[in-house]
Amino acid sequence: MKIVSIVGNRPQFVKAAPLSRALRRRVTEVLVHSGQHYDPELADLFFDELGVPQPDHALEVGSGSPVTQLAVMLERLEPLLLAEQPDMVLVYGDTTTTLAGALAAAKLGIPIGHVEAGLRSFDKSMPEEQNRVVTDHLSALLMCPTDTAVANLAREGITAGVHQVGDVMLDASRMFAPAAAARPGPRALGLEPGGYLLVTVHRAAATDTPEALASLAEVLEAIDEPAVFPVHPRTRHRLASAGLWERLEAHPTLRLSPPVGYLDFTALLLGARAVVTDSGGVQKEAYFNGIPCVTLRDTTEWVETVEGGFNTLTGMDAGKVRAALADVSMPAERPHYYGDGRACERIADAVAASLPA
Repeated sequence: MKIVSIVGNRPQFVKAAPLSRALRRRVTEVLVHSGQHYDPELADLFFDELGVPQPDHALEVGSGSPVTQLAVMLERLEPLLLAEQPDMVLVYGDTTTTLAGALAAAKLGIPIGHVEAGLRSFDKSMPEEQNRVVTDHLSALLMCPTDTAVANLAREGITAGVHQVGDVMLDASRMFAPAAAARPGPRALGLEPGGYLLVTVHRAAATDTPEALASLAEVLEAIDEPAVFPVHPRTRHRLASAGLWERLEAHPTLRLSPPVGYLDFTALLLGARAVVTDSGGVQKEAYFNGIPCVTLRDTTEWVETVEGGFNTLTGMDAGKVRAALADVSMPAERPHYYGDGRACERIADAVAASLPA
């Protein structure tokens, strides 16, 4: 039994770390790295520190628009999949890499397994929403992280092959928590635990137009307490091109830093008073670790965090962000929305059971 697993960005590398271990106890896994995140600061560091197996194939897609990246991935995946002849292609989440893997497999008649199936923000303008919806409707095996995700699929008429397995990111968070706690964390930056904010911004909606960048700068300048912002290379390039980088560097409470690995990021998260982000994964990481979250979006696929009072949606509105940070808190009880930390075992079992003997 052979599967081809396709990854391409940092969250997918993190998810692959525990899941690949579980899969390889049951099936033969061939790992493909699309190159969607091609900067060594974003890719090699994660493979090295998380113990993700080195990829068997690297598509080396590199930079380009999502359409260009998608076209190159499809062109390079077809001969690879024809040569490997897997019993299943496994894709993660909602990126261009996810969509490319699903489309290539579907065109070649190879069954698709989708990790993190059923998530919906109900905002079809989001590239991530487009990717996840198409992937779900092409998939034969749909591994859902929550009951809400299962219900979303049922409303769209998808019930066959659906499994509620819990969240792979919770598995990863628990696996790497001891190593993250041993990192220097905020003190290495001269920050006091509990005395700063952690900021992340990377989505195209926040960085790809002059208007979006201006709103982002206003949001960051509205933060009047110590904050550390590990800056994605694309975000830094956009800010610099818009003439905003020096302006933000001069903001007295904001510390701009290079990207950090998963363990160092988690150490910073553990010490933060709150996190300000546009990332879906960081919303959950904050929840797992009991850190309040302010999300710079109007919608989220992780609706449980908002409904439970753990996460506040503000959009890219400086006034709303300031108000949310002034009133941010963490409810005492955190329900087990995302399972028990054994999602990888359930996914590996479901994959193995679905493949021919």
